[in-house]
Amino acid sequence: MPQQTLTDLEPLIQKNLSEDGYFILANVLSTEFLTSTKQAMRSAQKKIETEVGTERLKAAGELGVLRLMMKYEPYFFQFLQIPELLSVVDKVLSPTAIMHLQNGFILPSFSEGVTPSVFQNTFHRDFPRDLNGYRASINMLFAIDPFTEESGATWALPGSHLKAEIPDTQTLKSKVIPLVCPAGSMIVFDSTLWHAAGTNTSGKDRYAINHQFTASFLKQQFDYVRALGEDVIVTLPARSQQLLGYYTRVVTSLDEYYRPEQARLYRKGQG
Repeated sequence: MPQQTLTDLEPLIQKNLSEDGYFILANVLSTEFLTSTKQAMRSAQKKIETEVGTERLKAAGELGVLRLMMKYEPYFFQFLQIPELLSVVDKVLSPTAIMHLQNGFILPSFSEGVTPSVFQNTFHRDFPRDLNGYRASINMLFAIDPFTEESGATWALPGSHLKAEIPDTQTLKSKVIPLVCPAGSMIVFDSTLWHAAGTNTSGKDRYAINHQFTASFLKQQFDYVRALGEDVIVTLPARSQQLLGYYTRVVTSLDEYYRPEQARLYRKGQG
């Protein structure tokens, strides 16, 4: 039997995303890519700790979150060229969507019952706004390690993206499910879906990378053009530039405002 392509799966993907709020696509990343990704994540973590300081990172109340990894390891620009990611962004959200964030997670392991309570392991929505059914944001979470209950797989409440109200405690306890999947999988979910990181009791760190994409008129978590440097951005493929917000910048002078159309900071078709 021939292997199913993403185009073949599109009707099922759209159905699952609309009804359940998520779907999982396996075998997106190769074993070699996963190995290299973990090495790059460890390198980025060390560089971030050196620049920010472990005390400031600890005070932020996060568990192994790596922000702005592309600044420290250009390796992570590769994720913006993954065909499956680009296809889902185009078909599920919009070809003009931009990346709101790319965050790495090296989730530490704790003994049963002693995991600190932080934002990422409490139930939340990554896009806490209701826009009358308009989908403005989606997430793509890559399992760099296997997602199991023991390793801290993300928990989600299926269908919760369809309701504006906060789920009650009993509903969360009885209806949430772990998004279990093998390493190399891509978990796509509506950013209004209620979810939380699981508890890692496996005895080793669990690696993952989350991406959030939004409509182009929404602000990013980072101004990636300024954060990474325009000299870096211009060396990237045009599609990566677009995803990083290079064509949705805000003008800062009359000189920028009156540039020729092809040189403007905000291009047509990005609204």
